[in-house]
Amino acid sequence: MSTLSRRSYDSTAHEKHIRDGPKSVKFPEKLLKVLEQKLQDIAMGKEAAYSDQLVRRTMAVFYGQFMNEAFRRQMKENRKIEELILMFATHATGVLKKEPTLAGDGWKVELNNQIAQFVKMLRDCLKGVSHVSPELNSRLDIYQAKLAPQQTPSDSGYDSASISRDRDSLNGPPGISMNTIDMSVVMVVAQLFKIPETAMQGEVDRMRKFCTEKAALTDLKTCSKNINAGAPFPGRREDFDNDSAWNHWRSLETSHLSQLMLELVSLNPELAKSTPSDALPSVSTSSGRPGSIHSPRIESPGAASRHASISSRRSFFGSSSNPDGVPETVNEEFGGDDEVPVGHHFTYIPPNPKKFYKRLVEYCLIADLEVMTSPEVDDADEVPLSILSAPHVELINECALRWRIGQPYRAACFLDLIKEFYERSEVPMECVPEALQAISKAVQDTEIEKWSIQDSEYLASIYGTLYNIFLSSLYHSMDAVPNIKRSEVDPYLSTLEHIRESGLIERFDDDIASRIADVQERIKVVSAHYYEEKMHELQAAPGVNRALPLLLMTDELEKAAKQLDKRFPEPIIGQIDLVSLVVDVQIPLFVADLQNSSKRLFESSMNGPTPDVPIQDIFTLYRRSRTLLSMYEAFCPKGHVDFGLGVFFEPYVRQWLLDTDNKTSHWVQAAIAADKFEAENTEGHSSSIVDLFDSLRSPINFLQDLEWSDDYQEARFFTSLAKTISKAVEQYCRSVEELFMTEMFPRPTDYLQPQKSSAWLEKAKQLATPGEKKVEPFNFRPESCVKLNNVEAARKLLDNMYNQMQADKITETLENHGPPVPDKAERPRFLFAVKIVLAEGLVPLDSSPSSFLDTFITLSDEAGNRLAKTRTIYETLNPRWDETFDISVEKPLWLMASVRDRALVGKHDTVGRGYICLDPGRFGDFLTHDLWINLDSQGRILLRVSMEGEKDDIQFFFGRAFRSLKRSEGDMIRIFIDKMAPFIRQSISRNVLKTLIKAGTLGLDYNKALGNVTALYRSALGSNSNEIQIPLPSSEQSRVRPEALTDVEIERAIVPLFDYFDANLQTLNTYLSDTAKEMVMTRVWKEILAVVEGLLIPPLSDVSSDMKPLSDKEVDIVFKWLKFLRDYFYAGGEGPVPLEALQNQKYRDVVSIRLYYDWHTDALMEECVRMMQQSLRETVPVKKRVKSVYNQRNLGTIKERKKEKKQEKEVSNGETIMRILRMRANTQEFIAQQLQIMTAMQAEQERAQANQLRRSQRPRQAQQPPVPPIPSKA
Repeated sequence: MSTLSRRSYDSTAHEKHIRDGPKSVKFPEKLLKVLEQKLQDIAMGKEAAYSDQLVRRTMAVFYGQFMNEAFRRQMKENRKIEELILMFATHATGVLKKEPTLAGDGWKVELNNQIAQFVKMLRDCLKGVSHVSPELNSRLDIYQAKLAPQQTPSDSGYDSASISRDRDSLNGPPGISMNTIDMSVVMVVAQLFKIPETAMQGEVDRMRKFCTEKAALTDLKTCSKNINAGAPFPGRREDFDNDSAWNHWRSLETSHLSQLMLELVSLNPELAKSTPSDALPSVSTSSGRPGSIHSPRIESPGAASRHASISSRRSFFGSSSNPDGVPETVNEEFGGDDEVPVGHHFTYIPPNPKKFYKRLVEYCLIADLEVMTSPEVDDADEVPLSILSAPHVELINECALRWRIGQPYRAACFLDLIKEFYERSEVPMECVPEALQAISKAVQDTEIEKWSIQDSEYLASIYGTLYNIFLSSLYHSMDAVPNIKRSEVDPYLSTLEHIRESGLIERFDDDIASRIADVQERIKVVSAHYYEEKMHELQAAPGVNRALPLLLMTDELEKAAKQLDKRFPEPIIGQIDLVSLVVDVQIPLFVADLQNSSKRLFESSMNGPTPDVPIQDIFTLYRRSRTLLSMYEAFCPKGHVDFGLGVFFEPYVRQWLLDTDNKTSHWVQAAIAADKFEAENTEGHSSSIVDLFDSLRSPINFLQDLEWSDDYQEARFFTSLAKTISKAVEQYCRSVEELFMTEMFPRPTDYLQPQKSSAWLEKAKQLATPGEKKVEPFNFRPESCVKLNNVEAARKLLDNMYNQMQADKITETLENHGPPVPDKAERPRFLFAVKIVLAEGLVPLDSSPSSFLDTFITLSDEAGNRLAKTRTIYETLNPRWDETFDISVEKPLWLMASVRDRALVGKHDTVGRGYICLDPGRFGDFLTHDLWINLDSQGRILLRVSMEGEKDDIQFFFGRAFRSLKRSEGDMIRIFIDKMAPFIRQSISRNVLKTLIKAGTLGLDYNKALGNVTALYRSALGSNSNEIQIPLPSSEQSRVRPEALTDVEIERAIVPLFDYFDANLQTLNTYLSDTAKEMVMTRVWKEILAVVEGLLIPPLSDVSSDMKPLSDKEVDIVFKWLKFLRDYFYAGGEGPVPLEALQNQKYRDVVSIRLYYDWHTDALMEECVRMMQQSLRETVPVKKRVKSVYNQRNLGTIKERKKEKKQEKEVSNGETIMRILRMRANTQEFIAQQLQIMTAMQAEQERAQANQLRRSQRPRQAQQPPVPPIPSKA
């Protein structure tokens, strides 16, 4: 039996190294952890399969080395299974040499057994590790088979378990069968070429004389000598691109040749002595047939190793090599090779080995394909994609090794043949990737830069042809665009990607670029064809909605693009961006169809109240088109679609805005008609204002949801919508005011005010003197309070709308873009604010010369169209309205102001007429002007006029809406006050004062009077620390207080007023919101202050007054009343008006009257002059600019204006003293002089400011047009 030693494994491992190249298959990193546990279990006796004491000992020693950190780190880095086995063999050798039971060379036999056991254990460990390379398992199986214990020689005359190499020697010693039946490879050749057995036997017999081991050795020596001599075969320097590639191939090839020669000599040492071939010893094989003279080969899937390990050869590990890569031992043993000629003189190698090799592989493929397609093979049987059967693989491996066919050419040749078979449709496409795997393996073993020029060019030409073939397949698969699936092109793509990444097809760049351009063009053509067919199909569907086919097409395009982007997120083979090509064709086609449908779409969307194309479909089409254009920009960044999306759809938005503007009037009417004006929440407003703003908010949301592509156009849309909202708010204000006025001034036939039989009513009747018209106290209705709350709620809702629309941002956008170029010159418009303040000096009509008038004013234009109308002020010849109206003009406009006397039945009578021209040229200073207009009968009216430019601006329109709400709120509060004022004036009058002093009492029951005062009022009775004390001048003596009247008696005189407040303020407190309540109560308090002031002094005028000053006793009573009323409204801090508002500037002015009331006339004149001079020095009474709508565009600007107004310093100008002087004799001239000075100074300052503004702002003043005639219907 051959000697077994560690060299046995070394030779086996090195043989594997020769066959597979310098790169070793790495084991998984997880194997180290599994192996650690396995070694530990074996050392501890936990593994029954490895219970042998010697095995446990060697494993335990290796386990100690295995746990060494440096060793584990080394194993983790290289992960080579051979090094792991060699390390175990080293430690096992040390253990076995010391074993006393192994005498002599017995340890060598045991070493092989120990290594085989270790390899078996490694194989078992790998079973518990995932992702193990099949090549690693195959390699371990080979090691284990070659390292298995050998059997003793049999009696047949040869060693049946010998692991010597199989040889094809036909001249072997006795014992080797020369029958072809015993030669499996020879039989494969016979079957392949269909040679009869007898003919094959004859061929073997013929060649046995010269096909010897000596001839094989000579072939190897010739190859080695050819390399050194630079002969063409097997290779020379000219076959490689560089020295590095040449040296790499030469070193590897000479090493292989030397190894093969050494194996031959090891099997037959006589060859080294150049003995005749017939003297070679006979070596039997375990397979019973002649073997090959080589060992390395590729294995077919699942095939077992045909050879056992060689036990008689020497190890190359540790041997030195000469510069040519040939081991020195070979040279020493073989002796010289001078007799070997240089050139192609071979026994086993054909003249053109690569050509023969390719033809052989082709024959094998054809034969195996015939078998696969034969009826004997079931369709369900699994067929290998490599096609080649195991016998043919063995034959091809044998020939490749003997003929010195390198792995690069073998892989390229196989791919070339598979490509040819695929072109002829003889093999499926899946075979191509399988062949490419062999290329990848070859490139992994040897970089392609180290291949021979011929092999690399051969592979490049195959790749180029294959690339074109698969590009052609890809070209035809594009017919399924845009519904193509990834699975349909993946087989082509994997091959194309593999070829492209190799970098070998760069020489075919021009041709490939042309082919790729063809594929791209095909995609475009198919995409266009698909679009046209789909659009034709959609347009052929019945229906009048011309937008529907376009909408459905947008769905198709978006769906297809997203589907392609999902399936092909990256460009195919790095150059064909499928989704971009499709989008680049289809979206421009859609845009063209959209533009061609422009006229028909617009006509169909405007043909009647129910158009063929609903406007909502148009806007849906806009959104979809915007999405498609966004996709186009994303997928085709270099593309361009000449299409203005905003320009195309702008007419539809303009029409929609116009329709919306027409609908708002109906929205206002519907909201009011459905409203019962009952408070719906704690804020006190009703449903109409909520319904209206919900309706107005819907177009805002709609515009915002459009996400218009052009910011400037969007700003213009919102500006137009703001104008519509402003009109709706103004209409709502007018409508609610009309209902409010109807409730506050009911006609007898329409409404009969219910009256309560109450104590305060009876007392009011008692206060009326005979012959004086009795004041009918007015009871307020909850509905009226709710209407006022609605106006207040509208301001908050409008402010929210202002913020929702981002009005300030829209204004900024319009300013940055600049004004658009108008199609035609438009005349500017101007907004006049005309405030009808008051009228004085009116005379009764002839029908009732002694009566008062119930007056209102109308403003009409030149054609007689009514532009404004005030409320009615009842029973006075000096009415005060304080109502403001906005009038928009673009050229001078004459207005006729008609004062009318309201008639309950029939036509209202005209008291007088006056005229004013609203000329933008005259009011170009943008200041407020007080204009007295004389009536054509008698008397005059005061108008306060200001002007500002009317702009098409969102802030301007919101400002108008807020101002409309503010004016409506002010007008409605004023009506509330007007309804209370007559009873307040009657209850706090000189008649009541004189009656109180004269009678001493009103004859009322004291306890009953107190019962009618509220709890808040009763808590406020008595002295109060907050009462303002006015010190008297030191020159005056103390006033003598009346002795007859107590505070209770003085209070009784105005108890009817308290009762009236209790009855009506309860309604206001219940139904008004907190904000509205405070405003109304504050205005009531101002009215009370005005009435008290009117009791004490007359109004300011240069005309003498018939009013007489009150006595000291009467003055004290008046201020007692003022104190009681102030305490009633304050109610200890729980009242509706805060103390700060009660003790306002007007209150302080009224209290100051008491200081000057008894002064001497001369002292009053001196003090008046001093105060007037001081006022003129300290302040410059410049008239303020008009309150622009821009200052009222939202609640924030309104609050800022109020805050500034509140901070303004109020300076006394002596008006109180002049009003006291009116009641003194011979003071008219002094008063007229002071008023004249005041007027002149103020006029001069206003004139200077007006001139300054006129130079910078005022347009050139045009000639005022003549007064037009009175319209016939006026």
